Amino acid sequence: MQTPRRSRPSWPGRLTVVIAAIVSLTGVTGTVPAHASVYSSCTISRCADARSANAIWAGKGYPTSSGWYSWPDGKYNYTGGRFYNREGQLPSGATYYEYDVYSRALGASRDAYRIVVNRSTGVTWFSPNHYTDFYRL
Repeated sequence: MQTPRRSRPSWPGRLTVVIAAIVSLTGVTGTVPAHASVYSSCTISRCADARSANAIWAGKGYPTSSGWYSWPDGKYNYTGGRFYNREGQLPSGATYYEYDVYSRALGASRDAYRIVVNRSTGVTWFSPNHYTDFYRL
């Protein structure tokens, strides 16, 4: 008795499956994740901290190059430079920059708290969870 041969998908078929898998794993779809939210005001815990950090960054002229900056408490704070809004959560057509909220020792790991500033309008957003949610300050 001869075992039947299983047919294999063509290379274009296999390529389509591989690309679909990569897209699903990396989220490269150009859409906003279902869990992402943008709020018109900030009344959650830590909004006051984000406003305070925003005032300090504004006093420093909102630096546009990433790096460490001295902070009033004797520690340092970090700006990552340009925020590209790849997921399209914030209004499009603007140039945004991102800044950490909490200071720490020079070179220490970053946490998830960020502010994102629209350089043209000065509108500032607070993200307490590394760009999953945005609250307008």
